[in-house]
Amino acid sequence: MFAERDLSATVSAVRETHAPDALVLETERDFEVLDPAVAEELGLLVDRLEPHRYPAAWLPPDVPEELARYAGSAFTIGAPGDGSVVWTRQTTPPTVLIKPRVEGSPPAFVEFLLAEALVEVGLDVAVPGPNDDSPPPDAGGVDTASAPPPHRPPPEHFLGFFRGRYPDLATATPLDPAGTYQFAAALYDGWLGLHTRETFANWAAAGADDLAPLGSAWADAGDRLTGRLEDLPREVARGETGFAEAAELACAAIKHDLALPSPFGALNTDAYRSRGPPFAIRWAEKTFEALE
Repeated sequence: MFAERDLSATVSAVRETHAPDALVLETERDFEVLDPAVAEELGLLVDRLEPHRYPAAWLPPDVPEELARYAGSAFTIGAPGDGSVVWTRQTTPPTVLIKPRVEGSPPAFVEFLLAEALVEVGLDVAVPGPNDDSPPPDAGGVDTASAPPPHRPPPEHFLGFFRGRYPDLATATPLDPAGTYQFAAALYDGWLGLHTRETFANWAAAGADDLAPLGSAWADAGDRLTGRLEDLPREVARGETGFAEAAELACAAIKHDLALPSPFGALNTDAYRSRGPPFAIRWAEKTFEALE
């Protein structure tokens, strides 16, 4: 099911800098959520398996079956919407998995996806909580005293980001469970992008450096998003694009350091970077109130 990926010199340099112990593997089959029996096969390739456990209280009463299964007791990796390259810290060393669906994609873009995963899995940042010094005293009208403690390194799924506040996010939106899932995943992707984009921008500014091709791929991917972002408010107003889908597109643009249209611009800020889930929930409340 798994085979070690031969990395280019460029991606190897990224691994050495950001996640030197990470294992990079190709998977035999595509997947959204890796079957527990298959996931456990990783135990043959890594030193230790450390399955995540999520409290039942972190889930609102009605959630998609995939999320309930992901949060359950079975060991699994990946979730719907994760894309072609995923990473996990449920293994020691951490593991990056490349799905067969990358075949046919431009090689430069695949290289960027691998490099992005290595940067993310090697991040040393904490999800803000009441013991974190980063949120200012006034968190946008949000009471952070009841927020969960900081999480370091960042989790691999939005459920580990919102934790006990995920039901609050669900309450703050009129979206159905699937839409709330997509919305939460987008918000977490945006928060990660606030932490990774400086690294990507440095690649783009590298000139003749070996990492410059990764910077070019990052910039090209951002250029392809620009036109969609400009039309996004009109698409949402006309009902051509749902709000969760629009949030997914806007939050994906954050890691490319692009300007976001209203109302998503508030997420492209140091305030969201430092305050995290409480900020996102309060923003969602205000945004949906304004849309009514």
